[in-house]
Amino acid sequence: MPDAARRAEVRPAALPAEARRARIAERIREDGLLRVADAAAEFGVSEVTIRSDLGRLEAAGLVRRVHGSALPVPGGPREESVERGSARDAAAKRAIGRRAASLVTSGTSVLLDVGSTTLAVAHALVDRAERGELDELVVVTNGLSIALALEAAVPRITVVLTGGTLRPLQHSLVDPGASESLAGLHVDLAILGCNGVDAEGRITNLNLAEAQVKRAMVAASAAQLVVADAGKLGARHLGAVGVAGASTTLVTAGVWTDAAAAAAAGVAALGARVMRADG
Repeated sequence: MPDAARRAEVRPAALPAEARRARIAERIREDGLLRVADAAAEFGVSEVTIRSDLGRLEAAGLVRRVHGSALPVPGGPREESVERGSARDAAAKRAIGRRAASLVTSGTSVLLDVGSTTLAVAHALVDRAERGELDELVVVTNGLSIALALEAAVPRITVVLTGGTLRPLQHSLVDPGASESLAGLHVDLAILGCNGVDAEGRITNLNLAEAQVKRAMVAASAAQLVVADAGKLGARHLGAVGVAGASTTLVTAGVWTDAAAAAAAGVAALGARVMRADG
């Protein structure tokens, strides 16, 4: 049976447009080519709808359309696996992880997002729990790697996994399923990773499916702690997460550039706190 036919048999019903575009972009990146007819069959929509989706993705610089198909954009921004991301700027991420973990208090509830920087936060939370500095902490996460890292601190830390659909690249759980499992929650703090924070305070992500879950985490939390190395400051990507404000704290570290300084100043001007973990 052709791949598209197999996928069509197991496709989730009525994916929201943004989630569908995220899946389309991933399929093109993974397979190198996606035909409009195959995508229409796989996602259960018309070819007109797929062409519209591809037009949006092309305008965002994520794909390149050719006759009846779409291809990846050569040299475009590419999402790293969590393993590769952890190895890049590792010292800065460890510093961010320690500072972010120091802001978490016992007896509270936390949403912990996926990613290499949030994984550093998870390790730092375990270190604090093992030193007896944290207890009765509840952490809800959509990251399998995050949950496994936190397992060493059970029962001081109660670890709850969201539902959702597995994304192998980040070992994350996304929609359909992830946002729904967050809808009934209200936690004290959401700790969020991202791929960009710009000078207007916009927090963005490369992957649309994960951006959607991050937005649900923002909605389910009283305060937000954004963790991002300095190389992400000044960048802006397709997936909108939110805009920094009075309930936001940005923890960052790494080589400080003019773009990083401008982004930090823009975030602070909106009432958010900015903390440099290495300075």
